[in-house]
Amino acid sequence: MFLNGAIAIAGIFIMGFFISFSKNLTHNGIPLEVAFPELDTKPLLAEKVYEKNPIQNIKIEVLNGCGEKGLAAVASKFLRMNKLDVVRADNAENHEYQNTIIIQRNENINSLDMVTKSFGISNTDKERIKIIPDETLGVDVTIILGKDYRSFPPFNDFIETE
Repeated sequence: MFLNGAIAIAGIFIMGFFISFSKNLTHNGIPLEVAFPELDTKPLLAEKVYEKNPIQNIKIEVLNGCGEKGLAAVASKFLRMNKLDVVRADNAENHEYQNTIIIQRNENINSLDMVTKSFGISNTDKERIKIIPDETLGVDVTIILGKDYRSFPPFNDFIETE
């Protein structure tokens, strides 16, 4: 008797599964229409983007010399936006730099020109531009951001939009 009851219950479950399965097979659902937007132009390949806006082969080190939290990272982003390669962003040995200093580390004068142009500084500014060769650093230019970092209009405008 017990066995007959168990078989009957199992039969009911199996019938339920068949009914559920058949309903799922005949279920049409709600039709969806997906429309993809038409693109006016084909997307550019990375190679084409690079050809239009090549990154300069200039290695830059950015050091925060004023203590403003995250300033070296913001300056790195600013320089990368200007197609310059920042290889290191860190704190300077102290945070007492009143003026921003740009230090040329090798004979690649084009790198100095590109950096000063990005910040809107004249190449003849002896107070801000120093030539201290040090090939062991592996960079072309070192920028130490001082407390006057807001005095550079292009950089200040970039900070305001961040």
